[in-house]
Formats: sequence, structure tokens, C-alpha cells
Amino acid sequence: MHALKSPFLRPISRPTSPAPPSRTDTETPPIDRSARPLTKLSSLTNFNRKPSPAPVSTPTQATLTHDGSYLDALSLKLNEAASKALSQPVSAVATPDTLGGKRPIPVGRGRTLGELIAAELNTSQGNSHLQRAILRLLQRPLTVLLSNLSTALLPLLSNPAFSNPSAPSVQNPNLNAIQAHALGIATFAGELLDCLDELKLDASHDHKGDGLLVIKEGLGSVMKRVINPLMSGIKTDLVPLIQDLEKGNVAAVPTTTGTKVANGTKAPANLHPSIATLQTLMPIYARALGRYCSTKSSEASLATFLISIMWNAVVALSHRPSSPRSRANSASATSAASMSMTFIKRFGGSTTPPNTPPASRFTMKLPGSRPPSPPALAPSAAEDANALYNLLSTLPKPAPSKDNLPSEAVKEAFEALAALTALLSALGNTTEIRDDLDLDILTEGLPVPIALPILLRWSGHGEPQVIPAMLGTSETEYRSGCLSGFGRADECAYSIAHRMVEILRSEADPDPKTSIVIGFLEECLAH
Repeated sequence: MHALKSPFLRPISRPTSPAPPSRTDTETPPIDRSARPLTKLSSLTNFNRKPSPAPVSTPTQATLTHDGSYLDALSLKLNEAASKALSQPVSAVATPDTLGGKRPIPVGRGRTLGELIAAELNTSQGNSHLQRAILRLLQRPLTVLLSNLSTALLPLLSNPAFSNPSAPSVQNPNLNAIQAHALGIATFAGELLDCLDELKLDASHDHKGDGLLVIKEGLGSVMKRVINPLMSGIKTDLVPLIQDLEKGNVAAVPTTTGTKVANGTKAPANLHPSIATLQTLMPIYARALGRYCSTKSSEASLATFLISIMWNAVVALSHRPSSPRSRANSASATSAASMSMTFIKRFGGSTTPPNTPPASRFTMKLPGSRPPSPPALAPSAAEDANALYNLLSTLPKPAPSKDNLPSEAVKEAFEALAALTALLSALGNTTEIRDDLDLDILTEGLPVPIALPILLRWSGHGEPQVIPAMLGTSETEYRSGCLSGFGRADECAYSIAHRMVEILRSEADPDPKTSIVIGFLEECLAH
């Protein structure tokens, strides 16, 4: 009985069972099986369960920017694009522009590379640090690109074929292979420069240390080293033809480029031989200039070329002397010649020999077998000015825009030639200019040294060659000092007008035309 009451005294018949494992806090809680019935229940009730929000993924660009892999990838991308841009296509067929089995760099390569650079910089808008890093990254590939352009251009410029022929002609209107390859490099540099100029960088920070100014200057230098010599060749051939317009004692060439008549056809016009030559050459020059200056960066060089041509045109047309036939039949021709001699004697000029007797005194009076030939017609300055204006208008011009200074300068030069055409037409007609208000309108936009020769001849004070003597200087000094360009003419306008007013007022009894010229000069002095 005592053994039954005390279990530990009982004999062991079997091994004891292992003790149950102790419960810990890390034990997995029981699965809540109520979720499935709730899900089924939600489909039968109006209970809507909001989906849990998706995890927010971090932007890939920020990660690449922080760890530098983005800039590394961009560097490789830009280096590859720059090397591919300069690759020249291989030509299996020999063409006039093929050189060493390769053709020139195609048009548009520079703009493609520039648009790639612009796209990468546009993505960094608002992030000045990233934009600064990209600008520093661009230095190496663009510097290598600029060096490769200069290396490829040097042997082309030193080749004698680059300047032979110097300008296109009727026989050779196209470029040779050397010129075509050099122009391809210049066009590439101009296109890339246009894209770099159009970049809209953040203005909130300074780019002096890592900007693209040096690269831009190098690209502009490469472009000008090609297009400036090519344009100078055209200018060398074009300027002498325009300067010959000052010679009025030549036989006119009848053409059909005059004004329209009632039936729609054009009346024949008697033009200067230089105008007839320019009518053949100007379309060739226009195509060549359009190819040379196909980029916006070349507009400054094009404007300089056009302004120089326009200035030579207005100087030549305004200083053309009157035709001998018109002076002999004019009532004021004798007074004009005498005034010219008076001014030359007064200011120390040389006198001319006495007039030669007419040739009729030395010819035999024989009966004529046929009627005499009509006298050769002298070219009209007004018609030549109008024809030249129309020809020069066919040349390419800088694109007009609000803040485009080259375009504004070219526009003013064309306005000066148009004003000269109107002035020559008005003074060449029989209608009289009644007051100085009309004269102010006709001379608007013309410098005083250009309008003055025409007004002095119209008022009977001699030919344009008398102006230097009236001013007390030689013609060479006058032309080099006052007629070298639009800017120099404006600078000398006040001095010339002041001196001419003093000379014209010294006359005893000025006629009405002289009074009008004096009023015009005084109005110029007032401005």
C-alpha cells in the first residue's frame, strides 16, 4: 500500500517517456484559417479590400549618376559618335568629288552629332552638377574631333588645286575634288557649331571653367579657313566687273531685261557690258555661295561679302560721269564744265589742254553713198542700277530674324542700292524736283558721299571728279579715306557736308537747284 501511495518507490517496468518540449516565444503562430472564409465572404458582400501599395522603385538614372556608370557610358557613346561622324564614305565609282577612293563628308553629319550632344545636355536641365559634369566630359571627345578636322584640312588647303580655279565659271561651274573635300570639313564644323550655339544651358551657374568657348572658336576657325578663300575668289572676279560700271563711255548692249510694256513683253534696255556679263555669271555665283554658306555660322562671312559688293556698286554708279552726247545737248553742260574748271583752278588742280577742233574740219566733203550709222547709245546709269539690284537680289542672304545683325546690315546695304536707283531715275527724267522734301525722300538711306556726286551734276556743278578738288585733296586720298566702306562714309559725311555748304554758299547768285542741294546738306548737318 505504501508502494502504491509512493509512486517513486514502484519498480521501473519501462523507460520513461521523454519530457514534452518547452514552449518558446519564437514558435510559429498558428495559421489563421479565417482568411479564406473572409475572402469568400467578401465576394458576397459589399466589403472592398484596398490593394496594398506597390513598392516604389528608385530611378535608374539617379543610381547611374551617383555611381558614375552613367557618365562612363556617355563618354563611350560620345567618343564613338565623334569617330563615326568623321568617317568618309567609300566610293566604288570614280566621281568628280572622289579623292583617294573616298567621297567628302556628307552634309548633316555635324548636325547629327550636335543634336546628340544637345539631347544629353537637355536631360540635365535643372541639375547644375550633372550639367557641369557632362560639359567636362565633352572636352576630350570634342578636342580630339577638332584636332582630327585640322589634320585632315591642312593638306587640302596646301594643295595648289584648292585655289585653282579660284572661282566657278561657265566652263567649270562645279568644285574640284580638293575643294569639295575641304568644303565638306567646313560644313561639318559649321553644322556642329550651330548646334553648340543653340544649346540652352542653365544660367544659374557659371560655365567659364568647363564651357565650350574654346571648342566653338576652333570650329569657327576651321570653317572660315575654307569658305573665306572660296568667297574671295568670287569677289576677285566680281568686283572688277562692278567697278567697270563707273565707265560711262562704252557702247551699251541691248537686252530684253527692261521694263514690261502693255502687251506683257519687256522693252529692250541698253545696259552696260558688265551687266550683260553678270547676267551669265550671277546664277553660277549664287549656287556656289549657297553651297559655301549653308550654315548659320557662316552668315557673318556672307554678310561681309555682300556688303562689300554693294558698296562697290553704289560707288561706281554714283561716280559715273555723264555721257558726252548728253553734255553737248544740255543747257547746263557748259556751265557745269566751266564750274568744274573753276574749282580745279581754285584748289590747285591741273588744267586740261584746249579743246580739240571737231573732226569734221579735217574730213573731205564727199557725197555719201549710204546714210550714216546711228550713234552708239550710252548705257543708262538708272537702268544699270536697276538691273544690278535685280541680279544681286538672287544671291543668298542671311536668314532674317529679330536679333540677326548680319541680316540687318545686308538689308541696309540693299536699301542703299535701291535708293540710289530711285535717285538716278528721278534725276534722269524730265520732271523737276520741286522742293527739298522730295530730295530728302529720294536720298533716304544713302550716305552723303554717294548722293553728293549725283546732286552736284544735277545742279550743274561739274562731274564727280571735281569733288576732291573742291575739298582740297587728291582723288586717291579721297577714295581711300572717305569711300572705303559704308561706315567710313558715314564718319566723313559731316565734314564733307560742312565744307560743301561753305563752297556752294560762296557763289554770287545760286540757282534754285543749288539752293535745294544746300538745303539737303544743311539737313544732313542738323542730324
